[in-house]
Amino acid sequence: MSQECPHAGPIAIDPLVTDLAAETTRLRAAGPVTRVELLGVPAWTITEHALAKQLLTDPRLIKDINAWSLWTSGVVTRQWPLIGMIDVGRSMFTVDGAEHRRLRIKTTQALTPRRLDALRPVVERLTVELLDDLAEASREGSVIDLKSEFAYPLPMRVISELMGVDRSDHPMLLTWYKAFFSLLTPQDERLQVISDLTDYFTGMVRKKTADPTDDLTTALIRADDDGRPLTEEEVVGNLQALVAAGHETTVGLILNAVRALLRRPDQLSSIRRGEFEWKNAVEETLRWDTPVTHLLMRFATEDITVGETVIAKGDGVVMSYRAIGRDTTLHGQDADEFDLSRPTANRHMAFGYGPHICPGAALARLEAGIALPALFERFPDLRLAVPDEDIRNLPVLTQNDLAAFPVLLKVL
Repeated sequence: MSQECPHAGPIAIDPLVTDLAAETTRLRAAGPVTRVELLGVPAWTITEHALAKQLLTDPRLIKDINAWSLWTSGVVTRQWPLIGMIDVGRSMFTVDGAEHRRLRIKTTQALTPRRLDALRPVVERLTVELLDDLAEASREGSVIDLKSEFAYPLPMRVISELMGVDRSDHPMLLTWYKAFFSLLTPQDERLQVISDLTDYFTGMVRKKTADPTDDLTTALIRADDDGRPLTEEEVVGNLQALVAAGHETTVGLILNAVRALLRRPDQLSSIRRGEFEWKNAVEETLRWDTPVTHLLMRFATEDITVGETVIAKGDGVVMSYRAIGRDTTLHGQDADEFDLSRPTANRHMAFGYGPHICPGAALARLEAGIALPALFERFPDLRLAVPDEDIRNLPVLTQNDLAAFPVLLKVL
């Protein structure tokens, strides 16, 4: 049995995300490692930066769901609403060691600095297209949902161009992903969505196998490391995870940065005066208001002692990245404040750490680094159309996903 933390029982993570700030504070106060419940399922969560770095490189914590005692014993089944965040088929996101390196290497090769530099004009072009659309839509001073009209379509179009996804499929994919992530979706419907996504990407892989194109999907199909090409399941698994993560993370990053700067107009002004660069806003946003709230999950292959706490063999471990970003031992006693001058801002863990660090981190930074200055340059009077406290999160336990972001783009 696991040795419990010295404080009172497990913290139930709110599936409706009604008060993310308060939950983050509560997790931080509970200590660096504490018990939580995820829709009734117990796990450990980590909220301290140094401990997260240690555990994310600990070979005793692995991604294989078959190391999870609650799964192998049948306590957790496919009916658990969060199972799709863990049991996602064979991909670089679900294996470790040499197999992880084999599945990951071709993806990382496709996202080198040289390739990202080549992608920059594509991101700039897509940004201008969307800003033109925003300008047209706002001619009458109407309220615009910055999420649906800008923050969502930009990274989706970028990742689609990179992977070779047809733009006409975006509305369908948006519907599927919204249903997949939302905890209000009935589980039978979510399982059907997972099946539909797998069928969609399997069809896409088969089409590109027969008719190769110049994109990352074709590169994954052709990948051959030491005579071991990726299987169809591996290509599909990598593709599904990359498209999902490749747009969701950047949506949150863009919106959270805009929200932070509108809350702190003095800091936005300091960027406009050239006192800080836009990359300062990107990194401080990633630290302060991470796109990923809780990353599910790693599993202990043996007992792991952390101070006076024992994470037992077979236990699940969650990384609470938003709480980790507010770690006062690293970022100072004002870690709850958004501050462009913070010297530790780029020491965040928003994209993970260790072997499983997000392969698309540089792409997300590129997109936000282009989108944010272009947005504020085109619309210098951009402001929220509702009070900030009226902005709500979607019922997505793992992502910092706003329901909408209504704005006015100009002063009439």
